[in-house]
Amino acid sequence: MSVLRYYLLVLALAIAGFAIILSVTVREATPPMTTMSDRSVFLTDPFLQFPTATSVRVVWFTEFRGLRHTVTVENRTELANTTHLTRTREDKDSKIPEADTLSTPTRREIWRHEAEIRGLTPGERIPYTVSSQQEDGEILTSNEFTLFAAPETGTPLKILLTSDHQLMPMTAANLQKVAETVGQVDAVFHAGDLVNIPDRASEWFDHSKGNAFFPCLQGYASYDLEKNGIVTRYRGAAIVQNAPLFPTVGNHEVMGRYSSEKPLHAQFNDPVPRRVAKERYEEKAIGDDPQLRQAWVKANSFNSDTYEEIFSIPHSDPGGKTYYATSFGDVRLVVLYATNIWRKPQTDETIKGRYQERTADLDDPANWGYGQHIFEAIERGSPQYEWLQRELNSPEFRSAKYKIAMFHHPPHSLGGNIVPAYTDPVPQIDRDETGKITAVRYEYPKDNDYLQRDVLPLLEAAGVQLVYFGHSHLWNRFVSPAGTHYLESSNVGNSYGGFWKTETRKVPRENDPNYPATGDPYGLDPVFPAIAPLQDETGEPLPYLASNDITAFSIFETETGTITSYYFDARNPDSEVVKFDEFNIASP
Repeated sequence: MSVLRYYLLVLALAIAGFAIILSVTVREATPPMTTMSDRSVFLTDPFLQFPTATSVRVVWFTEFRGLRHTVTVENRTELANTTHLTRTREDKDSKIPEADTLSTPTRREIWRHEAEIRGLTPGERIPYTVSSQQEDGEILTSNEFTLFAAPETGTPLKILLTSDHQLMPMTAANLQKVAETVGQVDAVFHAGDLVNIPDRASEWFDHSKGNAFFPCLQGYASYDLEKNGIVTRYRGAAIVQNAPLFPTVGNHEVMGRYSSEKPLHAQFNDPVPRRVAKERYEEKAIGDDPQLRQAWVKANSFNSDTYEEIFSIPHSDPGGKTYYATSFGDVRLVVLYATNIWRKPQTDETIKGRYQERTADLDDPANWGYGQHIFEAIERGSPQYEWLQRELNSPEFRSAKYKIAMFHHPPHSLGGNIVPAYTDPVPQIDRDETGKITAVRYEYPKDNDYLQRDVLPLLEAAGVQLVYFGHSHLWNRFVSPAGTHYLESSNVGNSYGGFWKTETRKVPRENDPNYPATGDPYGLDPVFPAIAPLQDETGEPLPYLASNDITAFSIFETETGTITSYYFDARNPDSEVVKFDEFNIASP
């Protein structure tokens, strides 16, 4: 055998061996619970929204307007209303095949279809399908799912508590394990941060990595999770086709200043406070037209338009779709708009951060970030606070067996995102002898934390048993002296860590009570998991779960008032899901 033929043979054997290794390590997790009827034409399966005692809404999306869209329920057909998403775009950073051709953000035409199914018997599940007729007359029909109106009080329910999906690595695995562990849930309470860039359409519908928001919650995700050299493909689960989703505005549901040129991630990271935009409008003397003023201020501050256009949410006055309250079985759910822009915690002069402006931007306030500013006022006397007072005194709230408040920002946490205090940044501007700005720093007085000072006392006095939140990408829980439970269950990958004992979060100054580096800044001790806590390297139990290998989810069972938390170690794809915590909220 010649030397050349020998090396060719060795190369061929090596390639064949590599292929065999791939065939062994790339493995499918349990089969998907459902597949879309035709993913090339239906952008999503249908999903359930806004149930009332006698109705529920069915929503789905296509990339064509179509001629007619309907929902068939038993022996009747309901016509859907079609609307156009106004801000969905893609850019060169989108994970879609066409991304390389996009030099600037480009509109993506997406159509939303919604039909309200009325005359339902509370809680009774009935089958449904949706159909869409294309412009050429072809009719597309979905698979069959089940819908139901809001259940009556006393109905046993299983509710998934989840948040911070954001296309994170373990989201599809997490949701798949939900279905494998507890079966079909009756509702999803989502505490915010559904995607990363809310105007980027592919993050909602068809991100090329296979883990966009709707695919994960509808069971047709296709995400390859690599752990220890083994790649496992997860599909998520068919959840929201058969159970209503109740969302929350997190900081990743809010886009910053609009641009036709800047990449979408740059626009997302570029909000400024409304007051700043209003001041600039007046300085520019653009005009007195109220509609023009409103549109300009929104385009030059921030908006949650795509989030509001995607979901059907109970309308509140004056919050619109950004905060709301609704009844579902024995639960009265109060959803607040409590989130701010996330800024980097580092104090480097080159960073537009939580605590300072970049040195390079000091002479140009148009480039300032204005610290970690709050999007919607919630302090005492604000419209949202006054709405909350009315809600907590409503007959619907007062008569509910379970009173739950949900919002995005953590009121108690071992995570990194609880500091600084949830209050408006107070600028400290340093100048030299000529008046030139030499530094812009931001303080966040802890005594002015709006959640601690104003909101939590209101919730606890009203008998709220559970406050559910997200934002720090971990699992931890607390109980206040009043008996109110506080839970974050949002660990689906990309955890920011838990700061307990020797682990310290980034803060600008040591020993500053405004910015504690460890523990809960507001003095509550974390509750250790009641069944199987994780352990540190010395074998001591941990009061939190913050891991990029182990993912957690929580289920609220209304029959008993029990919240059970489970974890799954993705490093061992064939391992069992572990029940690690359980507590009861039946009595505050």
